[in-house]
Amino acid sequence: MLNDEQIERYSRHIILKDIGGTGQEKILNGKVLIIGMGGLGAPAALYLAAAGVGTLGLVDGDVVDLSNLQRQVIHFTPDVGRPKVESAKEKIAQINPDVKVNTHHTLATADTIIDLMKDYDFIIDGTDNFPAKFLINDACVIAKKPYSHGGILRFDGQTLTHTPGEMCYRCVFHSPPPPNAVPTCSQAGVLGAIAGMLGTMQAAEALKYLTGVGDLLTNKLLIFNAKNMAFRTVKMKRNPKCPVCGDNPTITQLEDYEQAICALKK
Repeated sequence: MLNDEQIERYSRHIILKDIGGTGQEKILNGKVLIIGMGGLGAPAALYLAAAGVGTLGLVDGDVVDLSNLQRQVIHFTPDVGRPKVESAKEKIAQINPDVKVNTHHTLATADTIIDLMKDYDFIIDGTDNFPAKFLINDACVIAKKPYSHGGILRFDGQTLTHTPGEMCYRCVFHSPPPPNAVPTCSQAGVLGAIAGMLGTMQAAEALKYLTGVGDLLTNKLLIFNAKNMAFRTVKMKRNPKCPVCGDNPTITQLEDYEQAICALKK
C-alpha cells in the first residue's frame, strides 16, 4: 500500500489511467540494473529514481572526468575524480529516498556480468563501446533477461529493447567491428543533449516493462538524428541464424572482446 507521502510524490503517475496506484506499486517493487553511469546511464538513473523504481543497481568502474560533465548530468563539477557509481548514488538519494541503490565500482566482464544481473528485472545498457554492448546482449539472451540497448555518436542515436524470445542486438549487428573501425565519442564527439534524449527513452522502456503498459521497442530499431529531428523505426525479426538467440546458437559462453583504447590528446 502506498503511504500518504508516496501518493503525493507519485500523484502524476497515479492519475494516469494506464498506471494508477497498481502500476506505481509495480514500479516501487521493480529492480533495474544500469550498466554504465555515463551519458546514457546518467539520465536513465535520474528518471528511474524520480519514478520510484524500488532498487537501482549501478555498474561502472570509472571515475568522473571533467569532459564527462557536458552530457553525464548526474555528475557535478565537485564530483570530478570520484567513482561514478558513488556520485550517482548520492544524487539518487537526494531525488528520492524510496530508492535502494546497489553500487558496483567495477567493469562488467564475462566472468561477472551474469552474477551482477541475476537479481534484476530489467537491464539498461548505458555503455559506450562495442565490446561491452555485445557482452551485455549475449549475457541477457543467455540469462533470459530483458534489456534496453542504446548507442549515440555525433548527432545520432539508436535503441532497441530485447525480451526473451525476440530479436536481439546480434540479429542486427552480427559481431563487433574491428578496433578503430568505428570512431568513438572521444574521437568524433557527441552533442550532449543526444545522451539525454536516448537515456530517457531507455528509462521509459524500463518503466513500460515493469508496469506492462504500452508496446516495447521489441523487434524494432529506433534511429534518430537530432540535427534535423528525424526519427525512424525499422521493423525487424529475430534472425533464426543469429549466433546467440537463433535456433542453433553457437555462442553459449560469454567472451570479453578486445577494447579499443582511444581518447582526446591533451
